Amino acid sequence: MTTAVFTMPGSPIPNDDEQRWQAVLDRDSACDGMFVYAVHSTGIYCRPSCPSRRPQRNRVGFFASPDAAELAGFRACRRCVPRAARPADPLAEPVASACAFIAAHLDERLTLERIGAAVAVSPQHLQRGFTRLVGVSPRAYADALRQQVLRDQLRAGAEVLPAIDGAGYSSSSRVYERGSARLGMPPTTYRNGGVGMQISYSIVASPLGFLLTAATERGVCAVSLGDDEAILVHELEAEFPAATRTRDDEGLGAITAVIVAYLDGARPNIDLPLDVQATAFQRQVWEQLRLIPYGETRTYAQIARALNKPGAARAVGRACATNPVSIIVPCHRAVGSDGKLHGFRWGLNRKQALLELERRP
Repeated sequence: MTTAVFTMPGSPIPNDDEQRWQAVLDRDSACDGMFVYAVHSTGIYCRPSCPSRRPQRNRVGFFASPDAAELAGFRACRRCVPRAARPADPLAEPVASACAFIAAHLDERLTLERIGAAVAVSPQHLQRGFTRLVGVSPRAYADALRQQVLRDQLRAGAEVLPAIDGAGYSSSSRVYERGSARLGMPPTTYRNGGVGMQISYSIVASPLGFLLTAATERGVCAVSLGDDEAILVHELEAEFPAATRTRDDEGLGAITAVIVAYLDGARPNIDLPLDVQATAFQRQVWEQLRLIPYGETRTYAQIARALNKPGAARAVGRACATNPVSIIVPCHRAVGSDGKLHGFRWGLNRKQALLELERRP
């Protein structure tokens, strides 16, 4: 079967060097204690959140611990003091191994008992630790991984039945039963890039740059902000490459007017029908975002707790970043636990502007 390296959105366990490098670029303090990075040109190693200037990627190596880095001849950074980093979660390594085991056995029956035996952790501890560190259960992780493999194969042009088998599904009925919730359309349609979909879109000027609104007959499927009309159209084409896309400023005038009125500060609430594709977790996060009152914010951790998934704060952040209908689903109201603004796909300046708009008396 076909397997793939996969990490659930927001997973706090970097499983390869590219994920570790991204954590370094993000100065991700959640990864302190999980690994250190060393700079060959200086001979110094640091924790991921070190505030020092980032080196070039080709000068960086990674070690599981300060001891390993020092055995290789590197010395500790005096600025971030990597040995003072909090110790890694004792289940971090077994859970990372569990992720790899799941990825390698997608075409087999996976139970907590079997996964736990493979990583020498009891099923009960595995379930709790996996959910705490990854943000979802092992079963949900495996399901998401199968979906990722299926998406990749369908996008690459594979036939549907071989792709279903390659993704580890026991039968095609299981995919079609869950296709509406996971893929947003039947697998054959997804493979063809949304062929048969009719999408109208409009682009107008707004206080935050150009505003692109797109909709199907069922509801709004995209709301984008940017400085270049052509880029916004290109992004819509990339999202729905085989759909029929038609510019219709007049036909979408009423929908666009509602959003522009919000951006002008004249309409605090937006209640428009949506037609978006999402996993069950993404939908849960987006629903929580829409419950945040106008003018208020919530941290990613608060949203995770509201979903009864206190360990899923980073997964919440990822769900916010993949929100295709900004403003309608107000992902700008989600902030870091430190009160700072993080990750808004249309730019932090626009996120700040939206929050200031909502806070005006």
